[in-house]
Amino acid sequence: MILWLLFGATILIVLFVKVYQKLTVGICKTSAHMVGKVVIITGANSGLGLETAKDLACRGARLILACRSVRRAAAAKAEIIKVSGNTDVHFRQLDLTSLSSVKEFCDLIYKTEKRVDVLINNAGAGGLGNEKTPDGLHIGMQVNFFSPFLLTCLLVPLMKSSAPSRIINVSSMIHKYGELDFDNLNMENYWSDYLVYANSKLFLNLTTLELSRRLKGSGVTVNALHPGVAATNIFRNIPSDIIRNIVERSIGFLFQTPWEAAQTTIYLSVSPEVKEVTGKYFTDCREKTPSKLSQNAEMAKRLFEESEKLVKYSLPE
Repeated sequence: MILWLLFGATILIVLFVKVYQKLTVGICKTSAHMVGKVVIITGANSGLGLETAKDLACRGARLILACRSVRRAAAAKAEIIKVSGNTDVHFRQLDLTSLSSVKEFCDLIYKTEKRVDVLINNAGAGGLGNEKTPDGLHIGMQVNFFSPFLLTCLLVPLMKSSAPSRIINVSSMIHKYGELDFDNLNMENYWSDYLVYANSKLFLNLTTLELSRRLKGSGVTVNALHPGVAATNIFRNIPSDIIRNIVERSIGFLFQTPWEAAQTTIYLSVSPEVKEVTGKYFTDCREKTPSKLSQNAEMAKRLFEESEKLVKYSLPE
């Protein structure tokens, strides 16, 4: 009898979560077009990045898919063109485990593009382990934060000349569990996969805050967002196929579809409502308050400066 009651209670909780999620999910409702706009999306070959790319292609944007895998990017490009009818979709290789790759990518952008109107730092990964890249950076921190940080800084001059333009950082509610230890920014003293992911998202929020200060009056806005919880390939590094399948299927049923989870990114990319909003944090297409630490301007400034040292590049103020 008790087991049946527990089973029934579990079913009710699951149904409540599902109904609540469907009722509260934010949807980008603007019909704004993106004709004449150049958009760079990292990690655009799957999940939220792919859904974002499809939407912006349908709005007429010129898309630059910044991805590591040539094969996956080619498949994504074909899918985007098929869905949107927009053939102005291009692939540029970008490996976030390499700062040299980031620099080469940006060099190519400066050679081939006259403008960049929207930069979406979407790519991210968990479960990458405790290794260092050839740049001497923790692999998880580099993929999720240091490389996007460098990418953004290198593209800022072009985005200034393209203003009004927008920088969008895909963060996560997990940032609330991050720690800001200036003696452990590169996760050399202690680490866990969970802490690496949480810290990288916290750092994205703080960078958003500081960069918005530095770019004030330039016409370039920068905002961060929590996309929601969706079953994307962010779980691809879970070593057990059984556990990975359970996680993906459970999240896929309980929470958002990739299309739903991409809505806030799309909203920040196209909505006239946020054209002058900067330094903020969004979820479900609405501005929300991030963690207290994410709002600390002094810590944001210091983190920005320390990050510049680690990637060996300083953004001119």
